[in-house]
Amino acid sequence: MRVLVTGGAGYIGSHTAKALARTGHDVLVLDDLSGGHRWAVKWGKLLEGDVLNADFLRQCFRHNQIDAVIHFAGVIQVGESVKNPSKYFRINTEGTLRLLDAMQEEDVKPIVFSSSAAIYGTPLQVPIPEDHPANPVSPYGESKLAVERILHWYGNAYGIRWAALRYFNASGADLDGELGEGHDPESHLIPLVIKAALGQIPQVEIYGTDYPTPDGTAIRDYIHVGDLAEAHVRALHYLVDGGESTALNLGTGEGHSVRTVIDAVNRCAAKTSDGARPVSFREAPRRAGDPASLVADPSRAKKVLHWTPEHSGLEQIVGSAWAWHRSRAGD
Repeated sequence: MRVLVTGGAGYIGSHTAKALARTGHDVLVLDDLSGGHRWAVKWGKLLEGDVLNADFLRQCFRHNQIDAVIHFAGVIQVGESVKNPSKYFRINTEGTLRLLDAMQEEDVKPIVFSSSAAIYGTPLQVPIPEDHPANPVSPYGESKLAVERILHWYGNAYGIRWAALRYFNASGADLDGELGEGHDPESHLIPLVIKAALGQIPQVEIYGTDYPTPDGTAIRDYIHVGDLAEAHVRALHYLVDGGESTALNLGTGEGHSVRTVIDAVNRCAAKTSDGARPVSFREAPRRAGDPASLVADPSRAKKVLHWTPEHSGLEQIVGSAWAWHRSRAGD
């Protein structure tokens, strides 16, 4: 198939473009490069433009004979979304509407959507199943939930066939060393801890040390980006093979605390003799809306997609991310 990957120059999108190409698909990457990187577009042609530009989207579909879409394009900073909700509903929600309208005009039916565990808000139970109540605590989470609801109604009315993949904490780097995480600004824990170990930032913040967890710090479910990419390919095949539209959690079912992540990075750093140092950190108050524990119940994705994470042990995640950041330390 010819697959359009929106946001395919970004972190998860570029890994998925590689996985698609390896599976034999023809990849087109749509990205405005506001958050993605031109160097990450190594598998497929780059269509440089904005999902908010309806004319551009229409031309992309009309001139490229697209069979299916995997949709990553969007903005992801939870804190920023609270300060600037307009940006998040405009890009994440309105941008998806325009993409869906272009698909409808050109009779393209399958779409795999990059959703988020942020739709759940503060969990009532852990691990979190897909039928957990959706109660986002940020405009980012609301913008993702709004898209899931739009997909439902577009499916009913226009025959759009969709899979919404609700990620927990995407992490790690390409095991071949070709791709990695390069957000600016960076807000994810593992790359921040690695940057502190490499001396690129002075310290890392631990937000909250009084949670009801074994060491007092927040627990999250980390899933390797390569495993996420594989799940997207499988979700696409599932839809094309006639699978019903669905929402699925992508996680491991196992959580790791902030202190556990710091310890894992310190172990990596201890094996390196070229300037790595123990991670310096500062304890800070909890952030509003940060729950004590977010861990997926991934059993449905395993059943529906026949998918099991293969690279998502914490040591492998940290090791792959460490190798990536260390290789680019002089860039």
